[in-house]
Amino acid sequence: KKEPTVRRSFGMFLDGEWYELKARDSILASNSLSESVGSKLDASILQNFLLNPVLGIEDQRTSNRIDFIGGIRGTKELEKLVDSGKAAVAFSMYPVSIDDLMSISDAGEVMPPKSTWFEPKLRDGLLTHLI
Repeated sequence: KKEPTVRRSFGMFLDGEWYELKARDSILASNSLSESVGSKLDASILQNFLLNPVLGIEDQRTSNRIDFIGGIRGTKELEKLVDSGKAAVAFSMYPVSIDDLMSISDAGEVMPPKSTWFEPKLRDGLLTHLI
């Protein structure tokens, strides 16, 4: 599947094919998931259990081995990057919910890098959440 339809599932584009990856219950129950709200997000699960240990991408913010595509550009853009050889593999994730975003904010945590994409784009400072 190109675009995951449920949380804790991921699309992976490799060698011209889409594959569906699902986080096993044992991963979700793992001691590797901290008590933080953010560690339960799909972006954190992908980073902690695939990007870092399998692909060696320790820090998404600084690694030149990873790039991000905004949600509006869609899976066709991911396919083009891999098919052109500019990327070896691409992943798609289920969208972060507003409830997850608010839970992270309420807990005083920070969202994982590039884990949110909202349309239409709001002007800076336009959206507020009561503390």
